[in-house]
This record gives sequence, structure tokens and C-alpha cells, in this order.
Amino acid sequence: MAATPQAETVAPETKAIGSDDYALSRVPRDKRFGFWSMLLQWLAQSGSISQFTLGATIGVGMTFGDAFLAFTLGAVILEIVIFAIGLAGMREGLATPMLTRWVGFGRNGSALVSFVIAVSLVGWFGVQNTIFGNSVSALVGGPSWMWCVLAGIAITALVIFGFKYMAVFAKIVTPLFFAMVAWSIVSTLKDHSLSELIHSPPPGQTIPLAVAATAIAGGYMTGAIVSPEMTRYNRKGSHVFLQSASSMILSEYIVGLTGVLLGHLVKSNEVSHIVLSTSGAFGVIVVLMSTAKINDWNLYGSSLGVVNFFQVVFGKRIHRGAVTIVLGIAGTVLSAVGIMTHFTEFLSILGVAIPPIGGIIVAEYWVVKKMRKPLDETRESETLPRTSPTWVPMSIAIWIAASCVGKFYDGGIPALNSLATAFILYSVLGLLGWVKPYGTSTLDDEDDAPAPAAPATTPVGAA
Repeated sequence: MAATPQAETVAPETKAIGSDDYALSRVPRDKRFGFWSMLLQWLAQSGSISQFTLGATIGVGMTFGDAFLAFTLGAVILEIVIFAIGLAGMREGLATPMLTRWVGFGRNGSALVSFVIAVSLVGWFGVQNTIFGNSVSALVGGPSWMWCVLAGIAITALVIFGFKYMAVFAKIVTPLFFAMVAWSIVSTLKDHSLSELIHSPPPGQTIPLAVAATAIAGGYMTGAIVSPEMTRYNRKGSHVFLQSASSMILSEYIVGLTGVLLGHLVKSNEVSHIVLSTSGAFGVIVVLMSTAKINDWNLYGSSLGVVNFFQVVFGKRIHRGAVTIVLGIAGTVLSAVGIMTHFTEFLSILGVAIPPIGGIIVAEYWVVKKMRKPLDETRESETLPRTSPTWVPMSIAIWIAASCVGKFYDGGIPALNSLATAFILYSVLGLLGWVKPYGTSTLDDEDDAPAPAAPATTPVGAA
């Protein structure tokens, strides 16, 4: 029987691969995750051998007491930033690229934000994948490019299907990692006096407190700025605080300070072999899985940024799963051929440009509160405002100025300097009425509709 025109109109869409994960809309309250699922996602970000290495590096140049102060300073700075930005993401159910449309930057400005975040995160995905491949090659043999390809494919496959499956992976990896690490550390330290290690002098050249705090806070500042990518799935503001604070305590005080003790023990920052050598093949597998669990967030955040960028610049809504495939392939190939390591300086520059985004978000959302009014009006209905500012030129100027402070001012913590500069400038100028939006953009109809080729109810990865 021939199809009628009406039948053609309502023909089902072709199903896309993976989940769109509310890339251009609010995460509905009934699709958010419980406390324990989200806690494991947060704790998974602490499960990295590199954090032990950072602790050992600091321990080589500091006493245990000074290292404790450095980790405390870094943890407090990060927690303040994460909570201030993450709480905004939780309240609105929006990731950072979408949030900036109504919080500081306007529609076109959000495209610039999305581009910077996407390039930075997919770049670090490639860099981390290269480190991953080289490490596995050194441990078990085989060409590093092969391990880069295998890891890249595995992480891409996970991220395609979105937050739900990333949460399941966290439930598996996080307990295994910390159980394995605890056993390795206890086995190593049981024959040594803990008191002597705590009170022993630093075995290497002294590291100033500001330098150590810079390494601790600056290294994760980009992750703090894009915390709404995770917190938009939280149900309560108290959960955001408790989970992020738990992650800070585990990452900085337990993992980091244990690294300090190991650094005093072996008098070197080469401590990863302690965990790997005492846990055998199982330990290697768990460490590799935990590394993948951290790197998946780089790819996930990048995919959300690209989706918003294309919607704003080209007027095209593309599926986040499809974007993930493209970005994953690109990052994997570049890491396999060894190109990504040449871009670390460029990525470091972008890293200084990202903290001011957080400063502007915090200033507008919690202090100035002039552009966020449409979000307040539509929050209960869980829809997006029908219009948004097109440009906010003063925000772009503040962003550039704050980035320059972070890049060229030598004192303090560069990432914190640029963030604080942006926060202060936007707060003062915004309250004076000098931060003004220009133009009004109407939200495209498809922005509030289900993602292309996604089910009309719940995307695969958001249940």
C-alpha cells in the first residue's frame, strides 16, 4: 500500500548511535541520579596514579606539615570554585556551554566559550591517551601507538553512550582502584615508621608553598570550571557540596599526602612502580581502567562544547553521540602518531583562558544577577528561555584581560589569578551597569525539542 503524504510526515526518525544526554536542554529532575551514584563519579576523578606522583613530587621538596598546608590551600580553592559553579549547573540542569548563554556571555559568546573548552578538553584527551599508551608499552610491551588506539576506542565507545554508562563504569572502577591502592600502600609502609616519615626532612630541593599550591589547584582548575557537566545530574545542592568535598578530601588529603609519604620513603617522585609492582597484572588492569575513567570526562565535556558551538554558529543541531565518535577518532589518531605532545604549550595557554569563564559565571549568577532572570523564570517548567542576549562585549573584554593576567603575571597561582580577576572585574562593572547585552536571539524551536534521532522520552544515557 502506497504511503500517504501524512504517513510520510510522521515517519519515524532514524535512530542515532548513543545518547544526546540533554546537550542543548535542561536535565529533567526525574532523570537525575541519586547521591551514591554521583558520589562514585566524583570519587572516580580522584583515582589516578598521577595524583600519587604529584604528592611525591611535592614531598621530595617539602616537609609533611608544609605539604599538608599546600594541599589544604589547593583543596579549599578548588572546592570554592567547584561549589559556586557546580551549584549553578545543578540548579539549572545545564552544562557550562549552555549555561553561559544566559550567564555572562550571550548566545554568540557561548560559542566562543564552547570552542575554547572543546579544543582544550579534546586536546588533553589526546595528550592523556598518549601518556596512557606510552605507560602501558613500558609496562607490558608492544608499540605505544597500539595501546593508544585500543584505549581511545574503548573510551570513545563508553562516552558515546553517555553519562549513565560512565556512571556504571565508575561503580566498577572506583572501589577496585582504591582497594588495590590501599593494599599496595599498606604493604609498602608496614615495615617503616610512619612517625619517622612524617617528621623526616624533604630529601630534595625545597619547593615554595605558592609553587606547590599552584600545582595542586591549577592542575584541576579546568575541571572545576566544567563541573556543571557533572552537577547538572545532581538532585540537591547539598549533594554537590558533599560529593565534591569528598572528592577533594580523598584526592588531596588521602591520595596526595600518601604520595608525600612515599616520596619521603623512596626519596623520589617515581612512586607509581610501588603500586604496580605490588599488585601484579591485576593492578595494571585496574590502573589502566581508572586512567580511562578520568580521561572519559575530557571527551565528554568536549562533545558538549562542540554541540553548542555548531548550533550557535551553523544553526545545526548535531547529535552528541556522533560528535563523540568524530572527536574520539581525531584525538586517538593524533595521540597514536605522537602529535599531541607537541601541543601541550598551546593547551596550557588555553588552560589559562578557561578559569576566567568560571569567574564570569560566578559573578553573574551569584552577584550581578541581571542576565540570569530568564533562567529563574523557566526553571520550574524545566524549559529554556525563548530568547537570550546575542553579544555581551564587556564580558569578552573582561575574559581577555583576565586571561592576560593569568598568562603574564608571575605571582600567585596563574589559574586563580585569572579567575579572580574576571570575577572582580565583572562584579564591579556589572553592578555599575557597564556590562550590557546587545541584541536578542530567539531560541530555535529544536533547542527545546528532543535531540535528533533520540527517543521522545529519555535518551539512553540519561535515565
